[in-house]
Parts: sequence; C-alpha cells; structure tokens
Amino acid sequence: MDEQGRGLSETVWTRLDRKAGAIVELTIRQLRHRISTWVVLGVGMLLMVMLLAFYIDAIREDFDAIDNDGDSEDPDGDGYPIGQENMYGTDNYNEFSYPGYPNFIFESDIDWNDQPRTHTGNHTWVSVVGYFTPTWINYDPPIWDQWSKTVAWNDVEDCSDENSDFDSNLRWETACIFDNGTYLMYGIGFTAEGTLEVPDQYSASWGRLTDYVEIEPHPASMYIDEDDIDWDFKLGTSSQGFDDDGDCLKIGWIDSQGNPIQANMDQNRNGIPCDVIWTVNDLGEIISIRADSSVDEDPDDSKILGESSHRTFIIGTGKIAFVMILGLFLPLFLALGLIRDETENGTLHYLLSKPIHRVEFILYRLLGYMALVGAFVIIMVFMMALVTSVIGPGDDLIRLGDFPVWLGIAFATILVLAAYGAVFNTLGLISPKYGVYICILFGVWEFLMGLFTITIPNATIPVLSVSHWAIQMIDAVVLIVWPDTLQYQEMSSAFNLDTGLSWFWHPPVHTLQTGNPVVALIVSVTLLLAVTVLMVGMGQAVFRNREIM
Repeated sequence: MDEQGRGLSETVWTRLDRKAGAIVELTIRQLRHRISTWVVLGVGMLLMVMLLAFYIDAIREDFDAIDNDGDSEDPDGDGYPIGQENMYGTDNYNEFSYPGYPNFIFESDIDWNDQPRTHTGNHTWVSVVGYFTPTWINYDPPIWDQWSKTVAWNDVEDCSDENSDFDSNLRWETACIFDNGTYLMYGIGFTAEGTLEVPDQYSASWGRLTDYVEIEPHPASMYIDEDDIDWDFKLGTSSQGFDDDGDCLKIGWIDSQGNPIQANMDQNRNGIPCDVIWTVNDLGEIISIRADSSVDEDPDDSKILGESSHRTFIIGTGKIAFVMILGLFLPLFLALGLIRDETENGTLHYLLSKPIHRVEFILYRLLGYMALVGAFVIIMVFMMALVTSVIGPGDDLIRLGDFPVWLGIAFATILVLAAYGAVFNTLGLISPKYGVYICILFGVWEFLMGLFTITIPNATIPVLSVSHWAIQMIDAVVLIVWPDTLQYQEMSSAFNLDTGLSWFWHPPVHTLQTGNPVVALIVSVTLLLAVTVLMVGMGQAVFRNREIM
C-alpha cells in the first residue's frame, strides 16, 4: 500500500513501469521479426568469428626471433658469430682472424727512416720488404692475416739481373732467391730465424704467433634472445637490468694480443656496473632509458611480441570492430526507423492513442533498441574475451586480467550505440525522406574521425565526433588495467619490434592536464552521455510538435 492507501498496482510508478515495459517489449519484438535485424547481427557475429580465426591462426605461429644487437651475424664468413669473436678479441671482418686461430702479437719493426736497417732473430715477420738470410724457416706456416701472404717456398724463382733490386718489376707479395741463399722479399709474411736487411724508404715488422687451438664455433642461435629485459615495472627511477650474456662485464675475455679486456662497465655513471636506468614518472610515462653498453640489448622477442600483439588485437578489435563498425552499423539499420517506420506504416496513431506521452514513447523505443543491441554486444564481447584469454600468451590457464579491458570495450560500445541511436533516430525524425542519406554521411564522418583519433590522438577536429570519445575511453581503460602497456610500447619501439601497439594505442589525451587515465575515462563517459541526452531531447522536441498524418 502507498500513503493514500492504494495498492502498488494502482500507483503512477507502476503504471509507468507497465507503459515502459510494453513499449520496450513491442520494440524488441518488432526488431526481432525484421530480416534486416538478423542480417546485421549475423554480419556482426561473422565479423567477430573471422577476427577470432585470424587471431587463433596468428597466435599459433611461432614468432621469429630477431637478433636485436646483431651479434649472431658472421660478416667475414669464417663460421664464428660476432659474439664469439668479441669474446676472443678476434676481427669480425677478417676471415683469417677467428677464435683459436694463431694471433700475431706485435713486438717491433723497422720503419722507413729507422736506424739500424738490419735485425736478427727468430720471429714471425710481417709484410717484409728487404733481404732475408735465413738459418731456419717454417715452410708451412698458417696465414694469420689477409694482408700478410706467406711465401710459396716450393715455387720461389731465382733472382735474375732484372729483379735483383727494388727498382725491378718484382710484384708485391712475391720473392726470389739468390745463389747464396738470401731471399729478396717484397711484401711477404713468414716465420723464420735469420737476418733481415731493410732498404731505405721501406719497412718491416715482426712479432710472434700464438698457438693454434681448435675452438668449436658457437651456433648463431646462442646469440639471439640471450640478454632479455630485466624490468620489474616499478615506478620512479630505479636500477634495472642484468648482463645475462656477460658481454658487458667481459669476465675472462682477452684481446687479440692475449691481454684481458678492460671494459667500461658503468657508462650510465650511476655507480652500478652493467645495469639500466629506467626513469618513469608517477603516471607511468617513461622519461628516459640509460643503459650500460651491452645490457638488455637482445630481449626475448617472442615474449614481447606475443604480449604486445595480444594487447594490440584486443585494443584494435575494441576500437575498430566494436566502436567504429558495430557502433555505426547497428544503429544505422536498427535505430533510424524507430519512429519513422511507425509513421510510414500507419501504426503510430494506434500506439499514441494509448495513455502515453510522445516524449516517453521516444525514450522507451530507444530503451527497447538498446536492450537488443546491448545484449548482442555483451554476448560478442564475452565470446571474444573467453577465447582470447584462454589461448593468449602466458602460463595461466585463463588470462583474467584481460576481462576488465573487454568490459571497458563493452561499456564504450554500449555508450556509442546509445549516442548513435539517439542521433540517427533524431535525424530520421527531422528529415524522414532524406534522413538515411544524412545518417550515411554522418557515419562516414564518424569513421574517418575514429581513424584520425587512432593515428593522431592529439588532433583537434576529432573531438567533435562521438567515436573520438569512445576510443579515448578504451585508451583510458587500457592504461588503468594494463599500466605496463607504456613499457611494452617503449620496448617495441626501442628494439624495432613491429607489434602495431604504438599505432593502435596511445595514452589518453583529455585528462584535464592531470595525466590521470581515470579523469579521461570520466570526461569521455560524461560527454557520450551528454550527446545521448541532447539528441534524445532534440528528437522529443521535434516529435512533440509534429502532426501525425
């Protein structure tokens, strides 16, 4: 009973509920019996199934690992990757310099103007130009340098009158022998004991070779994804990173001379050897990354690509498939004729003959439309969320952290459907004859503004569109639920990983200069609701003063 002693069945609120329920039920029944409704919903479902098929096909494929720092390459073709050659101090661009092969260690030389011009000893001689009288020769020495060709001892010609001095036609990297056993060397490398005489204006060097050691080449895969990013996603300025592969600390590494490699292990000057400084502000925005050399330079691409691509799919599906496609096509086919069709069919007289106000009629019709499309969107979102969270990357059976993002996408889509439904319904009332064409032009505008918002989030013109604020909603929800998306975006950019994340997602812009995504979410929701209420009010004003023919 109410205060006047009437039963609840007789109150004005109950009668209002009955009217609302009747009109909503009628609207749903009418929409349900239209072939166009099932065609549009069927096309929407087919779109989602196709997207899931593409996602499943893509997620099943293994991501090809990328050598971000290039140390798996072998530019000189000697079979040893750059990472291994760096470890042994050999030349990456010299096929005669690789781990285990004899290295030439310089001892001394006779330059073009040095005195005296002779030297006796047991050495490895390099690029010799002069007269050499041997007491012992290694007739089968290794070629340790591409610029120091050894003598073909079995094919040394006799020195004739024409090639007995350095003004002759003797070619570089050749030699000849005199009758007394002295060799005339011209740019030759060899190992021997004896006396060398170097003519004026020429030079020669000598030293020793290290022993040959057979070292197995490392597989190139050993130097791919060997130094993953070590980052705990803490805010503020912190020391991160670890030299997983040891190419920063260089412990036990030697140079080509056999000396320990002295490395500058604190290039970012924070007092900690071989780390990375990640500076992030309180809003989760990366300010700078300063790394010591060779730390975290080759991350696990499959992990970053898998997670970034998964998030890119969810964000892209939410923005384009739900907001920009379903958000436009569902109201275009289902909301445009909510009042106009009743006028054309002659049923509006009957409906308005009941005790219901015209203003209420528009509102209840929109509620019926929203009940149908809202239920469809929720079902589609749940289907997408369930499939992607089960087969998405990660060790958990189901990615529960994805569901809040999908819920935000559903909320944004429902608000868009309400706003577009109110807009299209009002345009159909204003111009029953040409309203459909106006709505199509409006839809093209909204789609283009949505693309502009995705690619250029700071652009000014898109703020005049509904799609802009819905996309901003999704951006805000993503940053709230996945605050580390900024880091994944930065990692993808820093290591040249093409995930599409930087294209589909940007931090929300309209935060009222606070940088807080919650503020951006509230602003976007408020404006979308304001557009809906405004357009419903305009439609009611037009409908209230229209004579029903």
